[in-house]
Amino acid sequence: MRIKVYKIVFFILMINIFFTACATSQSQESLATLVQKNQKVFEEEDTLIMFALRSEELGDLKSACEILDTLYEKSKKKEYLYRSLQNYLYLKENQIVIDRVNHVSDAKNEDFILSRLKIVALIQMARFEEAEVLAVALVEKSKLESDYMLVSDIYMAKEEFDLAVKYLESAYLQDYSEKILDRISIILYVNLNRKKDAIAHLETHTRVHGCSSVICKRLIAIYSNEDNIEGLLSTYLRYYSLDKDPEVAKQIVQLYGYKKDLNHLMLFLQSSQSDDKTLLQLYLSTKNYLKAFPLAMKLYKETGEVKYLGESIIYEYESATNKEDKEFLKKISKKFEDLIEKDKSSLYLNYYGYILIDHNVNVKKGMKYIQLALELESNSSYYLDSLAWGHYKLGECKKSLDVILRAMKLEGGKDPEVLKHYEMIKKCKGKK
Repeated sequence: MRIKVYKIVFFILMINIFFTACATSQSQESLATLVQKNQKVFEEEDTLIMFALRSEELGDLKSACEILDTLYEKSKKKEYLYRSLQNYLYLKENQIVIDRVNHVSDAKNEDFILSRLKIVALIQMARFEEAEVLAVALVEKSKLESDYMLVSDIYMAKEEFDLAVKYLESAYLQDYSEKILDRISIILYVNLNRKKDAIAHLETHTRVHGCSSVICKRLIAIYSNEDNIEGLLSTYLRYYSLDKDPEVAKQIVQLYGYKKDLNHLMLFLQSSQSDDKTLLQLYLSTKNYLKAFPLAMKLYKETGEVKYLGESIIYEYESATNKEDKEFLKKISKKFEDLIEKDKSSLYLNYYGYILIDHNVNVKKGMKYIQLALELESNSSYYLDSLAWGHYKLGECKKSLDVILRAMKLEGGKDPEVLKHYEMIKKCKGKK
């Protein structure tokens, strides 16, 4: 069985993703703020901003860069410079980025955003040694998670995976970042083939800090790749506890079903209330009618489907400890009659008719309901058996025997209940 779970997608972070986190959001937010607050340094500033944004929307990044460069030259606001350099990176104009950063940076390189932009440009040009020097120096100053990730990207590009893990572990120990841990697990699992270590890192984190969405998804991906059903189930249960996602509940139900662990599946469905229809089927498979009938009634109230009302009444009858109690039979009869007003299906007609016959409540009335059921399904061995049982109760032995023999020739005619009735009818000593 192939279980549908999250597919493992292992990759080195793309440059544009890093950029979005480190520079894009800041510059984009700043541009929007400048427009809203109208903090103009020169008269045409707002207009040029709108032209730049429009050029970006149209995909004309070169024109956007020219406008943003003009905005920077006239206002000296670095938001325009950052945005311009970002667009140059998307255009693969990496040397322009490097030259511009070198031109505007001071000797101390205190502008972390400019440093990142230059590092990204160097990476895109595969100048990894230069990028490494700058990135290591940057992370020593900033101590930021994103910069540790950037250093690890460089080492991964150089296939120095142990060094990548080393830097990431240093970052992880600062604040136990789940994003850093996720990256560590990817390198351990994919690049270093240290699969057990990857799982151990993730599981240790969950024991101490809990299983967040990021960590649970990574564990699910790994356990799926390993075909580890127990690990998958354990992780899905923890993942479900986060936000009760119905899709996660479906995976849990599927895994319990695959394991044929019906007891734990039933307990999960009871506590989560995530799939009452499946739970109802489980109750029926174990003949737990006492729990089945209120659940069927709940489903009827939620869905308005009469079939659940009918099932609820049938299961209530089946769950009764004393079916001969007159008050109980009176109550259940009233429910069946109300049900039949809503749905005159052959199932309900036969079921109610048989109750009236079997408990001697009103045999002739019960037989009328059976006849109505047979008008809908004339070749039902079960309905003919009910009719034969009615004749038997009235002492009409020949009629009873004729009908039961017809029933026994049809599908279902060898049912234990039918055979039991046949043996009793053969001994009938009533009317000939």
